Amino acid sequence: MAEAHSAVAFSFTVTPDGYDVRINHEALKAVWESGVVSWKKRIGKLKNNIHNGVFPASLYSWLIVVTIVLAVQLVSYDPSFGFIQLIHLHIPYVNSASSSLLGLYISTIVFGTLIWIAKFLVLKYLLKLLLSYHKWIYEVHGRTSFTTKLWFTLIKLYGGRKPLLMSYQASIPKLPVPDLRSSVNNYLNSVQHLMPAEKYKEVETLADDFCKGVGKKFQRYLILKSWWATNYVSDWWEEYIYLRGRSPIMINSNYYGLDALLVHNTSVQAARAANLIYAMLMYRREVDREELRPILINNVVPLCSAQYERQFNTTRIPGIETDKLVHFKESNHITVYHKGRYFKVLIKHKQRFLKPAELEIIFQKILDDNSAPMEGEEHLAALTAGERIPWAKARQEYFNHGKNKTSLDAIEKAAFCVTFDTEPQEYDPKDPSKLDRYGKAMIHGKGYDRWFDKSFTFVVCSNGQIGFNAEHSWADAPILSQMCEVTFRHDFDLGYDEKGHCLGTPECEPPHPIRLHWEIPTPCIDVIESSFQVATKLMNDLDLHIMMFTEFGKGFVKTCKVSPDAFIQAALQLTYYRMENKFCLTYESSMTRLFREGRTETVRSCTAEVCNFALALNEGKPKSECIKLLNKAAETHQKLYRDTMTGRGVDRHLFCLYVVSKYLDIESPFLSKALSEPWKLSTSQTPHQQTDRLDLNKYPDRICGGGGFGPVTDDGYGVSYIIAGEDTIFFHISCKVSCPHTDSHKFGATLKKSLCDMREMFSKN
Repeated sequence: MAEAHSAVAFSFTVTPDGYDVRINHEALKAVWESGVVSWKKRIGKLKNNIHNGVFPASLYSWLIVVTIVLAVQLVSYDPSFGFIQLIHLHIPYVNSASSSLLGLYISTIVFGTLIWIAKFLVLKYLLKLLLSYHKWIYEVHGRTSFTTKLWFTLIKLYGGRKPLLMSYQASIPKLPVPDLRSSVNNYLNSVQHLMPAEKYKEVETLADDFCKGVGKKFQRYLILKSWWATNYVSDWWEEYIYLRGRSPIMINSNYYGLDALLVHNTSVQAARAANLIYAMLMYRREVDREELRPILINNVVPLCSAQYERQFNTTRIPGIETDKLVHFKESNHITVYHKGRYFKVLIKHKQRFLKPAELEIIFQKILDDNSAPMEGEEHLAALTAGERIPWAKARQEYFNHGKNKTSLDAIEKAAFCVTFDTEPQEYDPKDPSKLDRYGKAMIHGKGYDRWFDKSFTFVVCSNGQIGFNAEHSWADAPILSQMCEVTFRHDFDLGYDEKGHCLGTPECEPPHPIRLHWEIPTPCIDVIESSFQVATKLMNDLDLHIMMFTEFGKGFVKTCKVSPDAFIQAALQLTYYRMENKFCLTYESSMTRLFREGRTETVRSCTAEVCNFALALNEGKPKSECIKLLNKAAETHQKLYRDTMTGRGVDRHLFCLYVVSKYLDIESPFLSKALSEPWKLSTSQTPHQQTDRLDLNKYPDRICGGGGFGPVTDDGYGVSYIIAGEDTIFFHISCKVSCPHTDSHKFGATLKKSLCDMREMFSKN
């Protein structure tokens, strides 16, 4: 009870002897400090909103405009052509010379302010028009047209200075709805070489009927939505592709990321966790304060920053028909899982963030705690790994009151979740299988030791190596990839002592970790174990192979004058053909963040041109012919990639047309056919060096291992790759054990040979 009494700042009681008033000054001080922090945040948010509202102008420019207008007015010249006098007539003042002069000054300031408002509105609209120009992306580097040079100059002139994270949001254009016939024709071009002539003729007829018939109606509804909504794709994509899915999100939807593999800062688990978690919290503060610099292509063209908002304090809540994403404005704790137990860890002390040395003490207490898990607690997170409907029902029935609700709230309202694994993970060039185990530990773990609904679970292995598992609906991989770049750099800057512990000394007695308590009845335990069985089946069916390719990297590819991404995509097509003796529909993810709230689009990278190249190389055609075909395939690929980036993609348009058809309850044979075709090869490139905080030229050993995802189809492959440096590429290859035709290790070996064969094309021998 002592803690409860000390928590009361003010108490007032009436006794037989009179009044008894007690004031706890420490508690009052804490209340006061909390209020001060809260108001500072509000003022900071208001300041940022004003800054972003007038951007690309600035508040300083208001002073300049008003000063100029006043100066002109004072030399007896009316810059307003009588408008200042009109304002002056409507300002009440005492009829005296001094009051009249003051009124004139006020009128001039009001007029100057109106001029300034008009100025920043014109600048904002002008910037939006400039950002709608996309021809620059199609031009060859070094051969920029005069129009594009002028455009770059205007962007730099009108683009504003010192932008905050969200400063450009109001000026980023909306995603346009592509022309219906163009999208359909592009779809037909992407499948013609992959279908028998008779089947293609049938699809072509369906497409023609669609364009002449119901397609026009669907298109009109979509255009109407594009006028009204910020982005005509993103809300439907989030809802129907992610949140309405009722199957497990572990492996099927969530993705993972790895550590920097060639450097090992410390083997002390608690210390590595403390430094990186502190770095993540500092990164979160940068995002909250909008101090994080927005990503600018060529240091000029801004990308949409909307996805950063839900990176922290966010969780996915299961529902019977659809899930929902819940984002909390603030969270002052994280949750930690270790050996089947959950702990709540406060991250602040007296309104400041705990230092790494203080966090290390807390984490070491958790690692040293040998208490047993409560009944049902150890496998609890398997609920988030299994089917969504059983989890939704269990949550409603067993976690909506009492201890269970309190503990579940602690997890769901946490800034993020942390798992301390009991096994080490590492990259060992002498044993490549260790890297495979590392990836499997991050994508699914044991099936019950990651909270798969959380925006991300930060995983710390027993030897200090780290990784993460991320829920996909709130944002795409480049957002977390950027956080990793920043936090890894911060980790190096923070450093460790000679024994591997965090530098610095604790400035306070850090708060004890709070053990979460549960009362899980037997029926709920049955649901947990059932979900765990589902998760176990998924884990056992995953075939994952991570290959560190070091024969060459983007340095060599650049000498071939071929886009590194196009080069790798060509190698993937060659590999698939060598594996299956045929080509398949291929998905490559591209971003659409040149538009407001843009997320991804599909590059249909298995083009007729790349198929011709793969066939020629596989058949041993002359090197010169193969190089010529590769260059042609690369040009086609780059054009497709640029089309998707600039809103001319196929698949999101067709998807939205399909959603409209369902709302209108009108069946479309063409859309059903087009959207039912499986992606047997699903690929994605993880971006590297998105910021200037990761200098690989100076520190080449700090390359990140990238991350990956599960296969999209039962008989296909999921391939993620990261061009990690001048001479290294990581490939994350996944498929299903249950499919007799797929093998991730065989695919990796064949891919390695394909890449080396492509390098051989450019040899002079």
